[in-house]
Amino acid sequence: MNPVRFQLDQSVELLTAHSGLALIGLLLSHTRIAKRLIRYSLPGAPHPTVTHPDVLLAYLGLLCQGKSDFDQIEPFREDRFFAKSLGLKHIPSSPTLRQRLDLAASHSYDWQTILLEESADLLRALNVPLTPVQVSLPEGKTMSWLPLDLDVSPFDNSNTRKEGVSLTYKKVDGYAPFFAYLGQEGYGVNVSLREGSMHVQKEAAAFLSHSLDYARRITDAPLLVRMDAGNDALENLNVCLNENVDFIVKRNLRRESPEEWMMIARQDGMCCEEREGKRVYLGAMEWNDKKLERPIRVVYQVIERTMEADGQLLLVPRVEVQVFFTTLACSPWQVIRLYRDHATSEQFHSELKTDLNLERLPSGKFATNDLVLCAGLVAYNLLRAIGQISLQEPDAPVRTKVSRRRVKTVIENLIWLASRMVEHARQTKLRFGRHSPWFPTFQRIYMSLSG
Repeated sequence: MNPVRFQLDQSVELLTAHSGLALIGLLLSHTRIAKRLIRYSLPGAPHPTVTHPDVLLAYLGLLCQGKSDFDQIEPFREDRFFAKSLGLKHIPSSPTLRQRLDLAASHSYDWQTILLEESADLLRALNVPLTPVQVSLPEGKTMSWLPLDLDVSPFDNSNTRKEGVSLTYKKVDGYAPFFAYLGQEGYGVNVSLREGSMHVQKEAAAFLSHSLDYARRITDAPLLVRMDAGNDALENLNVCLNENVDFIVKRNLRRESPEEWMMIARQDGMCCEEREGKRVYLGAMEWNDKKLERPIRVVYQVIERTMEADGQLLLVPRVEVQVFFTTLACSPWQVIRLYRDHATSEQFHSELKTDLNLERLPSGKFATNDLVLCAGLVAYNLLRAIGQISLQEPDAPVRTKVSRRRVKTVIENLIWLASRMVEHARQTKLRFGRHSPWFPTFQRIYMSLSG
């Protein structure tokens, strides 16, 4: 094997390996982030040379490439395409970026609020497709809801001295942020950074209430809140009842024994023998508590095993119980099916952690990392929107039929797209290679966002 010995040379042409930032800039132009931040005054930086919009939008440009460290801004400081694509007058240095975010985070929560509000308003303005979940009701009708999934996902920041890092329930030192995602596409609605040792239910009711507000900025469709057993609390149920939204919340059985539910299931439930040695009981009952706004349903599934799938007999029957609080009137098996889809939110966590490189947050200050995580959620939504638009036509070279394009795939194929920037006759052009397979998709998305 004799590889070609290339002659190395450096061109004077302006080449870029991240043409997809042009799509990010177009999406951000549909928001009021820059207008709101330019009027914002921070103590210690009343009239900065590098404006607040330049700082935050430059960082969003980094995050949309899967780069979260502040020092990674340095290679872009002389990159004219980076500045033009995001509409920046100045690109901040690494110290400026770090110090400005520290200052904004320590002053108030306003920048986080601006990011979350503008992200929600952008999704509304784009009219992004939101796929609901559906069930069949006893009357033969079909009901649909947009799922709003709330969950905590630990971030491993072990071997660091960052503020707020402590032992999480995963037995690693880190943070335990709360997330809210909307629709089966998993658009980010809300996020709140929390110390690793904080209980999952602490401040959950307030987070749920804010998440419902942000979700309603995006859509007018009926919502279905889904939360796991860590958030089995009356205050969460009352928030949903007061806000008139349906919910499925897994019940924490606490001191309730499986045998008690086995007795209830045998008496009132419907039994199905799935195979020899395995019986499944399904049922529902009304549940009331004087602290609840109104009665709700309890749906249960009890599985009794007397034999393993391989034929091994059990000396003592094994009983598994799952119980759910809900306002849905559909059959118990449909409630359980809807709740199982809640596990999809783990994939959304994974994309934020790994694809955007946000698990090990860049700052030593808790408030700054909270702001970084909010910016990360905005970047995640920008990339998710691009990915979902790319699926609307079959012009992508990837022929696999999917309902949601992973953030990593969007970054690798549409953000990290090479081109040459040409400035001539007061026009700026991007010229792509003749054999650029993702160019038709890129062109279609760009034109749709420019209209």
